[in-house]
Formats: sequence, structure tokens, C-alpha cells
Amino acid sequence: MAGSSFDLAIHYAKDGPHQARAIFAGGCFWCMVEPFETQPGIISVISGYTGGHMDNPTYEQVLGGYTGHVEAVEIIFDTRVWNYKELVELYWQLTDPTDAYGQMADRGSSYRPVIFVANGEQRQIAEQSKRDLAASGKYKHPIVTAIESATTFWPAENFHQQFYQKNPKRYKKLKRSRGQFLAFQRVQNKIRRRVGRKKE
Repeated sequence: MAGSSFDLAIHYAKDGPHQARAIFAGGCFWCMVEPFETQPGIISVISGYTGGHMDNPTYEQVLGGYTGHVEAVEIIFDTRVWNYKELVELYWQLTDPTDAYGQMADRGSSYRPVIFVANGEQRQIAEQSKRDLAASGKYKHPIVTAIESATTFWPAENFHQQFYQKNPKRYKKLKRSRGQFLAFQRVQNKIRRRVGRKKE
């Protein structure tokens, strides 16, 4: 492990006048931080666990499936730069929304894709975005990403925070593998749609 202890103060602080939060689960949180954190207007991205029934879960407990939690990221963003709908749309690009049992090589309930909504407005946006994605015909299989009410978000151990910076070589391999899978899936779906239009 490299790097100093990750400062979690912003997670516990009250949001400022132009700040809001979004929580997404999409497989291993190691691969979910960098695509958001490197965007302008993203204030902080924290890896953690949520959606379970136990306080202060550890990585080993979550991975073992003992707590009901999933690995997720909490994104604190500047509402003058981003709106929630835009973040949801970016989330769809980073995940396979047709896989309810994990993401790519990450298998099991702790890796299932979930959008955790903080209020009615976020739920309405997420549900409409999910319906739009389903209606787009981009995927052969149903969109199964869950939309659930946000519960306590427990920050993960320091080792997992900003993993892409602390372990760049390992992260690069993971990112490449994930990107290749998603790219292949998109090509397959495009071919399927074209064949379908020709048959019509």
C-alpha cells in the first residue's frame, strides 16, 4: 500500500450550498472512483459499503457476503457543474446494467449494480433514466440495475481509497479488462440492432 491516510472529513461534513451527493454501486469500487474523480466539478469520491444490515462492516465481511452490503462509491459534486441526471448517465457508461449478479469478473451479491437514491427527486431521475435506457434498444437483455433508497454509507479502509493512484499498475490492468468487456458488449449490441433493423 502506498500513500498517506485518506482524509474522510468531507464525508462526515455537512454539504455546502452548491454540493450534493450520489451513491452508485457497479462492481469493485476500485474501478468506480477514477472515472468520476477526474472529472471537473467532482469534489470527492469515497469508496465504501452500503445497503447492508451491519454497522462498520469490514472488507472481508462484505466480500464474504455476511452483511448484505455492496461495494459502492459516494460522489460529492458541485451542482453548478453537474446535475444528478448527468451523473446517472455517466454511471450507465461504466457498468453492465444487464448483470444482476456482479460486474465483469466481479461476482457475487456485494458487486451487484445499484443506484442508491437520497430523495424523491433522485429516484424519479434514476427511474426515468433506467426506462429510457431500456427503451433505447441498446441491450438485448433487460436492464436489471436496482434503484434503492440510500442507507448509511460506511467508508472503506484506507487501502481502498483512491486505489487507482496508490496502485497504478494493478489499476491499469483492471481498467483495461473492464473497458474491453464493455466495448465488446457495445459492439455486439450495435450489430444486433443493425441486424434487427434489416430484418424489419
